[in-house]
Amino acid sequence: MGKQPVKLKAVVYALSPFQQKVMPGLWKDLPSKIHHKVSENWISATLLLGPLVGVHQIRIERNGYRVLYNRLELI
Repeated sequence: MGKQPVKLKAVVYALSPFQQKVMPGLWKDLPSKIHHKVSENWISATLLLGPLVGVHQIRIERNGYRVLYNRLELI
């Protein structure tokens, strides 16, 4: 059970630099793509961002109360 060499054929494809375009359709009609995505997924975005914004507001309020309480202790 020795190692036997195997003949392989390699195929290399190449494009000239003049034929390459980096994502040409990415910037085409961008505002309508954004509008379509937002109008398609607004419910999911609301359900995701609603609780996050609520928790953030609660943390801000509690921190404000904590600062006021600490100021009153010092008096």
